[in-house]
Amino acid sequence: MTFLYEILPTRLSEIDVQKSEIPKIISTNLNKKFSIRPYQNEAFWRFIAFYENNFKGKQKPPYHINFNMATGSGKTFIMAGLILYLYEKGFRNFLFFVDSANIIEKTKENFLNGLSSKYLFAKNLYNNDKKEIKIKEVKNFEDVDNKSINICFTTIQKLHSDLTKTKENSLTIEDFKENKIALIADEAHHINADTKNGNQKTSDIIPTWENTVINILKHNYSNILLEFTATLDFDNQDIKLKYLDKIIFKYDLKQFRLGGYSKEINLLRSRLEQNDRILQAVILSQYKQEVAAKYGINLKPVILFKAKRTIKESERNKKKFHALIENLTASQIQNIENTSAVPVIQKAFNFFNENNISCEILSDRLKSNFDERKCLSANNDAEKEQNQIILNSLEDLNNPIRAIFAVQKLNEGWDVLNLFDIVRLYEGRDSNNNRPGKTTIAEAQLIGRGARYFPFKILKQQDLYTRKYDKDLTNELRILEELYYHTQEDSRYISELKTALIETGIYEDDNDLIQKNLILKDSFKKTNFYKKGFVLLNKKIPKKYDDVKSITDLALSKKNIEFELHSGAGDIITAFSDNNQTKNIIKTKQKNIELKNIQKHIIKRALADNPFFRFDNIHKYFPNINSTSKFIEKKEYLNALEITFKGTEKRLQKISNKDLYLAISKILKQIEDEIKNNSTDYQGTKDFYYKSIQEVFKDKTLKINKNDERINGQEEFLKDKKLYVFNANYGTPEEKAFVKMFEKKYKHLKKNFKDIFLIRNERVIKIFNFKDGQAFEPDFILFITQKEDEQITYQVFIETKVTGYVSKDKCKEDFLKKIRDNKKTIDILTHKYRITGAHFNDVVNETEFNPNN
Repeated sequence: MTFLYEILPTRLSEIDVQKSEIPKIISTNLNKKFSIRPYQNEAFWRFIAFYENNFKGKQKPPYHINFNMATGSGKTFIMAGLILYLYEKGFRNFLFFVDSANIIEKTKENFLNGLSSKYLFAKNLYNNDKKEIKIKEVKNFEDVDNKSINICFTTIQKLHSDLTKTKENSLTIEDFKENKIALIADEAHHINADTKNGNQKTSDIIPTWENTVINILKHNYSNILLEFTATLDFDNQDIKLKYLDKIIFKYDLKQFRLGGYSKEINLLRSRLEQNDRILQAVILSQYKQEVAAKYGINLKPVILFKAKRTIKESERNKKKFHALIENLTASQIQNIENTSAVPVIQKAFNFFNENNISCEILSDRLKSNFDERKCLSANNDAEKEQNQIILNSLEDLNNPIRAIFAVQKLNEGWDVLNLFDIVRLYEGRDSNNNRPGKTTIAEAQLIGRGARYFPFKILKQQDLYTRKYDKDLTNELRILEELYYHTQEDSRYISELKTALIETGIYEDDNDLIQKNLILKDSFKKTNFYKKGFVLLNKKIPKKYDDVKSITDLALSKKNIEFELHSGAGDIITAFSDNNQTKNIIKTKQKNIELKNIQKHIIKRALADNPFFRFDNIHKYFPNINSTSKFIEKKEYLNALEITFKGTEKRLQKISNKDLYLAISKILKQIEDEIKNNSTDYQGTKDFYYKSIQEVFKDKTLKINKNDERINGQEEFLKDKKLYVFNANYGTPEEKAFVKMFEKKYKHLKKNFKDIFLIRNERVIKIFNFKDGQAFEPDFILFITQKEDEQITYQVFIETKVTGYVSKDKCKEDFLKKIRDNKKTIDILTHKYRITGAHFNDVVNETEFNPNN
C-alpha cells in the first residue's frame, strides 16, 4: 500500500507539473519574521499542486487532506499560509477545531493578535488585486463579511455538542450546507476513535466526533478538510487504510532533527537525592544563561519540573523547590561541584571558575532567578487563561518565568523554544513485555515537544533557526543546542525511554554514535603557512540598490505595454449553420500614449492605490529618487514608458481618465512583479575579509553513526600525505574519491607550486552568493602558492559532485564561476592572495579538475 505523499511527485510528473514558487498571496502576507523553511515550502507546493491539478488516483471532492508533521515543525504556520491561498481561491469561511481549549487560545494569538510575538501574518494583508484583507473571529457563519477571512474557533467537543443540540448563536448544520467552508483540524489524531476501534459502520448511527466532522465536510461539495497531526497510529490497519489517499506531506521528528531544526536530546541520569538532582538541573540552567550572556545572546532558559499523576504531587514539588532555593547556600553548590561526576556539570563549574563566578555569587543568582515569583504552576484551572498567555510567551523579554511545575497540562499544544531542561520528579516504570508503557511514551513525546530549537547566531553567516555545532561538539555554545532530561539512575527505565525516543525519531542512541577526533597534523602546525597564513571570506549584507539608476535596471525589459479597451462590439453566428462567416468583422486599431503626456494626478492616484509604491518602498529600490514626483517625471523612470491602447477606432477616440488609470495600474503591477522577481533582501559582498588560519581551522570532535558511510575516515591513506592537513576525512564517498584523485596530481603540482594544502570544510566556512546572499559551504578549500615570478597564494573553493548531479547544483556552479570571474586579489602584509573557485568536477573523469583555473 502506497500513501499519497509517496506517489504524488510521480503522479504530478506524469502530467508534466513542474515545481514552482509558492504564490505571492502566501509569501507576501505571512510574517517576515518567520522565514519559510525548505520543507514548509515543499508542503505548500504539494497542496497547491494537488488542489489545482487532476491526476490518476486523486480523491474526489470534498477533499480531505492530512499533513503528518512533527511537533515544532510549524504546522500552524502552514495553516496560516493555506488560509491565505484558499482565500484567493474563493474561500471566506474557516472552521478551526481541536480537542484542547489551551490550543484554541494559543492559535487565536497566532492568527488574531497582531501584537503577539508569535503572530503569523503580515501587519497588513492584501489580495492579488491589492485590496486589503481583514481577519475576523466569528461565532458562526451567518451574515459574515464576504471580503474577509472569517475564522470560527471551537473545540471538537463543543462542535459536536452544537450540532447535536441546537443552541442560540451556535454553529448549526445549515452553516455548512449554505457556505463553502475550509475545516482545519489540529491534533487531528483525536478524531479517529471510530476508525481506530473498527466502529466506522455503527458510527453512522451513533453521533461521534469523527462522523460529526465527516458529515460537516460532506454537506457541501466545495468544502475541504485540512488535518494536522504529528501522531498517527500506522500500526492500526484501519487508520492506515483511511489515510492512504489523504496524507499529502509527511515530515517526521527524525527528519526534523536531521534537518537541524531541533535541540539534541541528552538523558542526564544520576545517583543523587531528589533535592540534589533539582539543584544540579538549576545549576545547569544557569550555566546556559551565563554562556548565552557571554556571547550577547538574550536567553532565559526554562526548566519544567514534571510530576507523575496528581496536581497535589506537583504542588508539593513546587513547595519543596521554593524551600530549597530560599535556603540555598554556597556550600550546597560546592557539594554538587565536588560530588557530581556528570561531565556537563563539571564543564559548567569550569566555566564558572574561568569567569570568576564563585559559589557565593552563583547562590545569589539562583535565589534571584528562581524566586517564587518567577515560577509557575501550570495545573491551576482557575487561572487557565492567564497561564496560557504566560506559557505561550516564555521567550518574550518581559516574561520572567524560569521554572514550571506541571502534571499533564503541557502534553499537547505547548509552543516553547527556551525549554532546556525537564526534571522527572518521580521514579518507577510502566513497561509491558519489555516495551515502553503509556507513561514512558508520553514522556518521550513531551521531550520531543520540548526539543524545539532556540534561534540564535553569533556570526552573520550562520542560520538563525538550525543547529550550528553538530560538528564542533566542544564549542562552548553547543550547550545552547541541547535539551537535558534529568532522571534518577535506573538502567531499565532509561533503556525503555531511549526505545520510545528512538521510535519518535527525536533521539539517536549514543550506542550507535562513535566519537571521532578530527585533529590537525603536527606537520601542518609546524609550517609557516599555518602560523602566518590567512583564509579569505565574504559577508552577507542587506541588499544595496545604489547602482540602480533606472527602472530597466530592475524591471521592464521593454518600455511599452499593451492595454485593450473594451468597446462592447460583437457579433452573432448560428451554431449549426454551414456559413460561419461573421457578418461584421470587428476591426481594431492601436494608439500609443507616453506617460509623460498623461496628467500627473492620474498617475499619482494609480501609485497611491498600489501599496507597493509607497515612497519608502520606491526609495528602497531606486535610492537615487528623492520624491514621488521625480519617479513620475524623470526619463529614467515612469516618464519614458509608453502604453499601446488597442480598440476600435471609435473607442480609441474616447479614452477616458479611467482607461488611463487602469492602464497605468497594469504597468505598475508589471513593474512590481518584475522587481519582486529580480530583487532579493540580501547579497554577498565581492570584497573579502581575512582571518588567520589558526583561528578558523582547529581540532574538532565529531559524532558519527556507526552505520554511516562516512565512518571510515581514510586515516591510513592520509597519515603520510603532506597535502591533507587533518588526520582523517569523514566526508562522503565522492569527497574521499576526490582526495585520492587530488593526491595523484600532487607531484605534478609541486613543480610550479609550494605550500599545497587541501582542507575539508567541516561546516567551518560559509561564503555568500554575490546575487542573493545565499549561504554556500564548499566541500574543500585548497591553498596553493606560486613558486616563481610574483608569489601569489591561490585560495580555491572546491565543490565535488558525481556524474548526473551537476545540473541540480547549477546555482553553486554559477557562483563558483562568478568567484573566478571576479579575480579578487588581496594584499595582506607583504603577500598576495587570489580567490577563485574550482570547476565542478566529475570524480570519474579526473581530467576535468584543474587547480590552476
